[in-house]
Amino acid sequence: MEATKSLYKGAQIVWYLLTIIEAVLLLRFVLRLLQANPGAGFTDFVYGFSGLFTGPFEAVFRNLYVEGSVFEWTTLLAMLVYWIIAIGIVRLLAMGRPVSSTEAQEKLGSQDQI
Repeated sequence: MEATKSLYKGAQIVWYLLTIIEAVLLLRFVLRLLQANPGAGFTDFVYGFSGLFTGPFEAVFRNLYVEGSVFEWTTLLAMLVYWIIAIGIVRLLAMGRPVSSTEAQEKLGSQDQI
């Protein structure tokens, strides 16, 4: 029971961190799309902080520029990749959940039928 609580808390932390990262990245995407002033303190903070998360994806796609607006494929790719990573971590945590012998037998039986 205690192990399940710990795994649940771990999953909650992963989803919480993902929510923060996704919100910052979405904010970056919208600010760039709506031509926010990069000299403004808030915009500068969002670009600087979110740059930590978009950096690894910078050279994957070219950004689309339309009349001063920037459609950042990089940011969308980062959001997708971090979401996939979070799902993987949560599923990995779920594998550590204690199961009864009966439950394990049923799961293994259903996998054999596939």
